[in-house]
Amino acid sequence: MNVQPVLLLTDLLVFALILVALALAVRARNHAPSRDAWRRVGRRPAAMGAAVILLVFAVIGFLDSLHYREPLPPAPGEAAAAQPRYSAEVLSVLDALLAPLRLQTEKTYSAPFARQLFQRETIEQPGGGQARIHPRLVYGARHLQPEDSLLADIARRLAWTPLVALAASGLLLLALAAPGARRHPGGLRAAMRRILSGRGTLAWRAVLVVAFLLALLIAAGIALAPHYHILGTDKVGQDVLYLSLKSVRTGLVIGTLTTLIMLPFAISLGIAAGYMGGWVDDAVQYLYTVLNAIPSVLLIAASVLMMQVAIDTHPQWFDTAAQRADARLLALCAILGITSWTGLCRLLRGETLKLRELDYVQAARAFGASTAAILQRHILPNVMHIVLINVVLDFSGLVLAEAVLSYVGIGVDPGTISFGSMINMARTELAREPIVWWSLTSAFIFMFVLVLSANLLADAVRDAFDPGGGR
Repeated sequence: MNVQPVLLLTDLLVFALILVALALAVRARNHAPSRDAWRRVGRRPAAMGAAVILLVFAVIGFLDSLHYREPLPPAPGEAAAAQPRYSAEVLSVLDALLAPLRLQTEKTYSAPFARQLFQRETIEQPGGGQARIHPRLVYGARHLQPEDSLLADIARRLAWTPLVALAASGLLLLALAAPGARRHPGGLRAAMRRILSGRGTLAWRAVLVVAFLLALLIAAGIALAPHYHILGTDKVGQDVLYLSLKSVRTGLVIGTLTTLIMLPFAISLGIAAGYMGGWVDDAVQYLYTVLNAIPSVLLIAASVLMMQVAIDTHPQWFDTAAQRADARLLALCAILGITSWTGLCRLLRGETLKLRELDYVQAARAFGASTAAILQRHILPNVMHIVLINVVLDFSGLVLAEAVLSYVGIGVDPGTISFGSMINMARTELAREPIVWWSLTSAFIFMFVLVLSANLLADAVRDAFDPGGGR
């Protein structure tokens, strides 16, 4: 299909972030202290399992960042134009992979694995009269006859998923054991036994266990999602599993881009205040004290509303609704980054105050090294462990912050799918009788797994890069 690629601003930043992460990985591999620290992280089973889960979330976010527009078919009686026209709707590769979930929308609510709508409707009977019944879903379980067993059909479709998960885990085991087979006696079989017994250099057994469970879930989703609404549908009939997967990119973008926007302010001002002291230190302290004195929600709300007014008064800036929503998402990241750097700045200031009194920094001063050289060679490398630890810790806090901001109406654009918007829409459903619980539960589970994985990895990173501050 001749599609038109679309590059949103956040897409470019996501791709740049991936390149930076790869460059940092290569640098850490060639830097002995960093390599040893990351090996200590890799020996923690919880950290390796969390890293696998975060990698899956990252792949989902990457696929959802490859956007395009589909060509429009020619109108009836119109010849094919030399220049194709494209739809105003911007889709992603993830949308294409999840096309059955995206397109198979119902009328309104339906429970997970349901055959009928959740609400009763008044239906005209063939022989006259009316009846209040639960109508059949248009897509969910439409292949089943009334007499067919739902559980038997689900069990039949899931019968092959353990074999697929085992095959995927086996291939991963071969890939992990192949490098060790060349370095150790015994060949490939011995290397596989070392991994399965937990005697490898890293916690590869935890990776295999988590990979097996994820492969099992993915295979089950592939088997069931085209035939059932696994997590039900929302008020307008959209599949909740689709909404949950689409929310992953929004959470990752806010968690990562906001942190990158925050870092230049925190690092430059924190190190400058701690090393130079005097009026520079006073100015920086006054600045972050004033920012901390302003309620963060009010400051963010005022900034978001001003930004929204600017977007509404300049519709010519955006060709599609997706670009408009993307601009608001990027602006929200910038606002959160500019208002959340004070904590890390204070930590870096305190650490720099300690470092500037150490002997090697005093020796560099005595030999006439410039301030810029001392900051670059002696101060910055010795505070990077604090930066790295806070980056991982702040990620989970920012994902949760988006949910809170969207809940109070100052978060992402209403057209952007996010965990916060799902929770905001689900709060009115909790007052129904019977209760509509699956939208809120699905958003909670996905967000809980994402934040928990980030926190488990952050614990290992903290202990590896700052042993004195670990448990």
